Amino acid sequence: MKTDILIVGSGCSGLFCALHLPKDIQVTVITKSDLESSDSFLAQGGICMMRDEADYDSYFEDTMRAGHYENDTTSVELMIRSSGQVIQELVAYGVEFQRDGKGRLAFTNEGAHSHSRILFHQDITGKEITSKLLNQVKKRANIRLLEHTALLDIICQDQKCCGAVLKKADGALEQIEAAAVVLATGGIGGLFEHSTNFRHLTGDAVAIALRHGVALKDVQYIQIHPTTLYTKDKQERSFLISESVRGEGARLYDKHMQRFVNELLPRDELTAAIFAQMEKDQTSFVWEDLRPIPPKELNAHFPNIVAHCVDMGYDVTKECIPVVPAQHYFMGGIQIDYNGRTSMEQLYAIGETACNGVHGKNRLASNSLLESLVFAKRAAQDITACIKQKKAAERQPACVDFAPYIDAGRLQETYRNAVLQTIATESR
Repeated sequence: MKTDILIVGSGCSGLFCALHLPKDIQVTVITKSDLESSDSFLAQGGICMMRDEADYDSYFEDTMRAGHYENDTTSVELMIRSSGQVIQELVAYGVEFQRDGKGRLAFTNEGAHSHSRILFHQDITGKEITSKLLNQVKKRANIRLLEHTALLDIICQDQKCCGAVLKKADGALEQIEAAAVVLATGGIGGLFEHSTNFRHLTGDAVAIALRHGVALKDVQYIQIHPTTLYTKDKQERSFLISESVRGEGARLYDKHMQRFVNELLPRDELTAAIFAQMEKDQTSFVWEDLRPIPPKELNAHFPNIVAHCVDMGYDVTKECIPVVPAQHYFMGGIQIDYNGRTSMEQLYAIGETACNGVHGKNRLASNSLLESLVFAKRAAQDITACIKQKKAAERQPACVDFAPYIDAGRLQETYRNAVLQTIATESR
């Protein structure tokens, strides 16, 4: 197979990158599962936007404070300053955000934000954004979409990435040539027993980076979401109770139904407080009370959360629900510059699998979708500039011996163990 650009992952970052590449460049987007099984589709809360210039300083400070001031300040500035343009593009693509009675964008609040600056679409903002991006991608004749196609490895020649080894839906292995490869494989939640992520997101790109000596950054920084619905049954993934619920007034109680914490603390601080209360009470969860939110607003803003709780036997308008922290987001990943470039030439990384330092030690709520889109666009612009200097016909990629990849299952397990070992080492 041949393509100009290979994008690995069909979440919002991969799709947004594809849409910002020239229409005369052949782009191939592969995904390990189906096109809609990315964590981007699962994002509930919303996407941040700097409301006006007066909001810049507080937005910057909120992001830095949540990240324990370990953030890359240039990345933070680029993200915030680019937010307005990104939102305009999303609206042009057909994304529908909540509006007030006068048709203006409506904003909500979440933990660690000093002001309301989060745009949303009910409690399925990620699905609204990513599905509209996918619709646009499907209209592009130059973009090829391949489902159930896994990345097993990248192909390198002269310390440059020039393609990849893929495992197709029918189990066949194939080499694909590309002038650039973009890793947008998402998070690492599939490595954990309890996670809000899809189970097939197992840090494949990070493992491949380890294999080829591509630089990583902050792999020990893993965010735990404070509130997922507790259940004794083992599920595919933990169901997230959005931070926006607490932003709109939901409360957290101990086993005596007493409030024990400020619900709008940064996620890591709130998680620590919940774990401490669980230990004190000798319980497996704490209680979350959504009843302070008026029923009309609750059903309008959070219909899917309400419906899921009903399916699990809880009427949130009449009773509290049990919640427990679970792995949620990967702040670390493959080290990139401000244009998505990794330490290997012609290899890019974007989205959750990449790390440009924007989040620091802990991500501020609803910065994930924005960060993914901002730097996916910057990567696409950099790739466009580079590819104009190189013609696909000039590529002479190495031929691959498929023998090491025949047992793909064992290979993936080895990769996963390598990621977990690296995280454990860096955490120490």
